[in-house]
Amino acid sequence: MTINLKTAALAAAVAMTATAGAAKSIVDIAAGDERFSTLVAAVSAAGLVDTLSGPGPFTVYAPVNDAFAALPEGTVEELLKPENRDQLVAVLTYHVDDRELAASDFAEGANYYKPVNTAERLCIDASSAGVSITDSTGEAANVIIANIEADNGIIHVIDKVLLPGARPACH
Repeated sequence: MTINLKTAALAAAVAMTATAGAAKSIVDIAAGDERFSTLVAAVSAAGLVDTLSGPGPFTVYAPVNDAFAALPEGTVEELLKPENRDQLVAVLTYHVDDRELAASDFAEGANYYKPVNTAERLCIDASSAGVSITDSTGEAANVIIANIEADNGIIHVIDKVLLPGARPACH
């Protein structure tokens, strides 16, 4: 098979032009950033790609790969197994709010916020020093990059995976 380089180059240019002007969903942005490859794999395994590519609005607290790597050894691999899909969905929906919340929308001080995983709560503490999010295990994540805008919501990059647990998030 012979490939026509001019045709291939033209097709690539057309594809890049189309993509450059195309809308970017939360999933598109995450998939285009290597720092979120573990999150993207988890969202895919959980069957949430279509949901998070949908109209929203959503706020996603997006853990970077290092946050997943900091979990106990084998945790990510276990969560990605098909038989653990419900647990994976619970963890991932704990990172999503069904409203678009910019960092400036968080009330000053420590306040409860309801993620899509409605069985749980997050404690979001906003101050002049930044925003931190405490999960139901009592552990806190820091927002390291705020307000990445997508067509269907907003992303706040965090340095820890938020885990549902038995105790309330706010102290």
